[in-house]
Amino acid sequence: MEKELVEYIVKSLVDFPDEVELNVVEGEKSTILELKVSSQDIGKVIGRQGRIAKALRTILSAAATRSGKHASLEILD
Repeated sequence: MEKELVEYIVKSLVDFPDEVELNVVEGEKSTILELKVSSQDIGKVIGRQGRIAKALRTILSAAATRSGKHASLEILD
């Protein structure tokens, strides 16, 4: 659920949605989503002063909390 939500939002933001990769690393108590986008789109995903990245993490955290889990987002370059 969380993966599809983040993937949908990120693909809507970037210029090259075909290059969006989202890997899920499952742990016992938490899930880590590793996001990789085109080098030209990295600024659009992070946003000014990290505002978009923070908003994505907030949405992810809220969605994960509903299912009783903890999730975090890592943006890889």
